[in-house]
Amino acid sequence: MPETSFAEISLLLLICAVIGGLFVKLRQPALIAYIVVGVVVGPAFLGLVTAHEPIELLAKVGVAVLLFVVGLKLDISHVRHIGPVALATGLGQLAFTIIIGFCIILLMGKGVMEAIYVAVALTFSSTIIVVKLLADKREIDTLHGRIAIGFLIVQDVAVVIAMMAMSAMRGAEDATMIEIVASLAGRIAVAAVLLVIAMRYILPRVIAMMAQSSELLLIFAIAWGTALAAFGEWAGFSHEAGAFLAGFSLASTGYREAINARLTGIRDFLLLFFFIDLGSKLDFSTLGDEVLPAIVLSLFVLIGNPLIVMAIMGYMGYRKRTGFLAGLTVAQISEFSIVFVAMGITLGHVGIEALGLTTLVGLVTITLSTYMILYSHPVYNRIAPLLSVFERKHPSREIAAEEQVLIDEYPEVVIFGLGRYGRRLLSELHKNGTPVLGVDFDPETVNQLKQKDLPVQFGDGEDDAFIDGLPLSKARWVVTTLPLVESNAGLVHAIRRANFTGNIAGIVRDRTHGEMLVEMGCDRVLNLFEDAADYASGIFATPHTLSPEKKD
Repeated sequence: MPETSFAEISLLLLICAVIGGLFVKLRQPALIAYIVVGVVVGPAFLGLVTAHEPIELLAKVGVAVLLFVVGLKLDISHVRHIGPVALATGLGQLAFTIIIGFCIILLMGKGVMEAIYVAVALTFSSTIIVVKLLADKREIDTLHGRIAIGFLIVQDVAVVIAMMAMSAMRGAEDATMIEIVASLAGRIAVAAVLLVIAMRYILPRVIAMMAQSSELLLIFAIAWGTALAAFGEWAGFSHEAGAFLAGFSLASTGYREAINARLTGIRDFLLLFFFIDLGSKLDFSTLGDEVLPAIVLSLFVLIGNPLIVMAIMGYMGYRKRTGFLAGLTVAQISEFSIVFVAMGITLGHVGIEALGLTTLVGLVTITLSTYMILYSHPVYNRIAPLLSVFERKHPSREIAAEEQVLIDEYPEVVIFGLGRYGRRLLSELHKNGTPVLGVDFDPETVNQLKQKDLPVQFGDGEDDAFIDGLPLSKARWVVTTLPLVESNAGLVHAIRRANFTGNIAGIVRDRTHGEMLVEMGCDRVLNLFEDAADYASGIFATPHTLSPEKKD
């Protein structure tokens, strides 16, 4: 049996790679390919899936890692900067979609509980897909990109609250709403106290010790996330909510970006099994009845969600173009929607029909909205005259946003490697008022420089996912002081892959290393010893250039 399961999972991975490659060619997210694979290999077609237990286990761990990564991105300092427009837009879109969606679903003859679950599921947009598409278009740092990321954070928080609320109803059919709310509030209060104690007194010391090894840091992150996921399920929240809180507890540490970068690939790999498991369990005998409702709800998501975002942003003083581009990012439902409804099945609140309906809506909206976002500017140019109703005569808030200078968020120089040379360069640039950011993988070095109020970040310069998350859009120079040729090769490759358009400089200690950096694509190479000798020769060769210091 173990050998059969291993061979089966290996075959599934091979099929996913082939189908995923086809979908990438079609510029579609890989998760759609995974659902299609699950359907094809499931009982409806080929019937290849028999190793249900190991796939379900991997799927459950994948969902926990997904929620852990969401919590990890929710740094309290970033939450403060979400801004009123992102908060108003996020909450407004949530309320609009839930209320109108609930009414539409009831009119289709669905039950109240199914209507609640599906209506809530329609509100969540895919952070993973939107961020990937915006990054590919290099629009993460644009005004509409920052606003979109802001209200996606609001949605991420909402999905966890919704999961906790629905989990609180487990086995509470005879309890009153007041009793359910009181029980949930009590458990949240206890969890909050324990979390604050851990975040203040325990986790900083533990994670600083774990960060001495990149492998140990990754193992600890997964262990912490799955442990709190199991605790959350035991405490009556849900394992998704527990995993989210585990990530949130580490979000304010200096190791957040490094952990997130290393977990991204693992998250995507494990989620593959969630969508395969989902596709293999879809009952096609009932899906036929859900086609018409899926089309209606898909049109509601594709049109209604962007319209409400444009209306709110226009009212708050943004131009119609910004509102339109930001609105397109909510024209789909997400993997969270499917996870949320799947949780409802586990809790016994809804049947498999609700999951089938949500999945169909997800397939339609994710597919169409991907092309809408990719070709957002040509689409806007065609319909711009029709959108004037969503713009005030004087878009004051957008004008103010354009005048805002974000120096701290967008450094002009990024330095990798903070040894003696790197930290001196960082210190001098910072002292001279140049927007600069230092990056190092030594936690002690990072902590020492942070205590001196220098702008530093813990992370691995050879990690593509970490590089993608750095604010490089305004940087003029990336400087590497890394001593190893292999490390510099990985860094230069990651920087160029991130579409960095500035210059790369390398600091070397021998001529061979410098020649290799030039071959890798560095624009400037500085040799510590040769440049220092050249500078010194200029001093000593010119008479009276420098008066000898007097001895005491």
